Amino acid sequence: MQIIPVLEQGEDALRAANKLLGLGMDSWDITYYTELFRKYGRNPTDVELFQIGNANSEHCRHWYFKGKMVIDGVEMPECLLDIVRAPLLAVSGLNVSMLAFNDNVGALYGHRVQFFVPANPGQPSEFKSVQRTLHPTATAETHNHPTLIAPYPGAATKIGGRIRDTCAGGRGSLIGFGTAGYCVGNLFLPGDYKIPGEVIGGEVSNKHATPLRILLEGSNGDFDYGNQFGEPTIGGFTRTFCQIVSGERREFRKPIFYGGGVGHIEDKHTKKQTPEKGMLIVAIGGPAYDIGFGGGAASSMAQGQNDAGLDFKSVQRGNGEMGNKAVRVIRACVEMGDKNPIEAIHDQGAGGPSNVITELVEIIGGRADIRQIRLGDKTMAVISIWSAEYQERYGFLIKPDCRKLFEDICARERVNCEILGEITGDGYITVIDSAKNTTPVHLNLRDILGKLPQKTFKSDHKPMDLKPLELPDDLSFNDAAEIVLKQVSVGSKGFLVRKVDRSVGGRVVQQQCCGASQVPIGNVQVLAGGPDGNNPTLLNQRLHQLLMITVCIILPSFALSVAGKYLNDKS
Repeated sequence: MQIIPVLEQGEDALRAANKLLGLGMDSWDITYYTELFRKYGRNPTDVELFQIGNANSEHCRHWYFKGKMVIDGVEMPECLLDIVRAPLLAVSGLNVSMLAFNDNVGALYGHRVQFFVPANPGQPSEFKSVQRTLHPTATAETHNHPTLIAPYPGAATKIGGRIRDTCAGGRGSLIGFGTAGYCVGNLFLPGDYKIPGEVIGGEVSNKHATPLRILLEGSNGDFDYGNQFGEPTIGGFTRTFCQIVSGERREFRKPIFYGGGVGHIEDKHTKKQTPEKGMLIVAIGGPAYDIGFGGGAASSMAQGQNDAGLDFKSVQRGNGEMGNKAVRVIRACVEMGDKNPIEAIHDQGAGGPSNVITELVEIIGGRADIRQIRLGDKTMAVISIWSAEYQERYGFLIKPDCRKLFEDICARERVNCEILGEITGDGYITVIDSAKNTTPVHLNLRDILGKLPQKTFKSDHKPMDLKPLELPDDLSFNDAAEIVLKQVSVGSKGFLVRKVDRSVGGRVVQQQCCGASQVPIGNVQVLAGGPDGNNPTLLNQRLHQLLMITVCIILPSFALSVAGKYLNDKS
């Protein structure tokens, strides 16, 4: 732990730390936090600054989407997030969405389904069939920055992070299926296979992966993780683009590596409980390593602005097996229904424990001992233990009387369970280092989580000289068809879909491969609500069909039979 001399050197000290640690702070941030620590009358630690830098990055705070937009000198009436939320507001009161913009997942209103759960969750037992109200959930994220730096781990941790979001809704939610999307620049395939329209020149970067590496190695990382974890990927898209537009190169040079996921959450688990004094702060998952360090800040900067070493250090590593174990702990708790010991859950993402623990304690306040975190690397500095995004971890709030139950479930699934501290109710996030008797973090939560002033972003339209499309006079239909089919967005996606499990879980009704020859042309993906594919809506339809068959066929047939017998007797 180091002390940053803000009281002595003012903003200069913060600017130096900003560059050295890759905090991604702008001039507004530097002024705000300099004044904040002057108000506290003390110097910040590097651990505190690193937490603040990542928590208040664009990645976490969405300053741009929530900011005031001034275009061509005219202030816009809405921010971008207002526009994103508009469709939800349009259907408010119609019982369409029950979770939106306030949790790790969104949820639509669902229905009652027949489901199999263990008779004694968390212990060896037979299964039983129960009726549960399940709401379908959806979430998505992109791992653009890490996939550009290191395609395989960057993409693997994209699906790992998205799965953790899928499972961190309310008091615990569960996976269904995943989707994958890839947008990259010119591929320049080796050999004689040329993709028409690719622009040559200006694409070389020694620090970043090529689009071809991104698409091949990235999809390998994505699907390897899904196969190891056991989640089917049953939908997606691929795009490549690069053109010179009005004299400027436009390209997916920083790729879009999209991951979406659909799952479900039980009706009784949709709301996280408010933190209460005495609740335990618990973490589970893999041990700590010095990886995924500063990902929130690094991914929020313009590409190439950050130090190359810090960029590479910001990429996490995926572990599908550990991810599966951690989710089994959540599943056992969720299957307990009313006895679920989880009061609140958040997944560990960018910013590591510093973000997930702070999210859990909200503005109520909590205290954690950093030495309760299990280390895979014993040489880690406190700043890395507290803020690195080592993978496959979750944070929980558990009541003290549920501690042994939760620890037993973790032991059964061979997942380390760390009791880090408790909710204090003092309004501070406090981190102690019991090994060295120091306090690396002591921050007022209202100052770092409260509603900070809106930032302003100014943009001006650029004049563009767009020329009409010109096609050669001798272009035949066959030539045009071949040009179109050579585009990755149109051609076969077999190179993607044939290396990923598309059926694990037993509820996949429709995925992207269709027919006996399994051609990847499906435009819709369907997951059954329960293992038997039945729900009350289908059941009611079948009862209605049975009634109609009875009324229209069986009863008339019976009546005719009786009438015929009567007429025969009479004759």
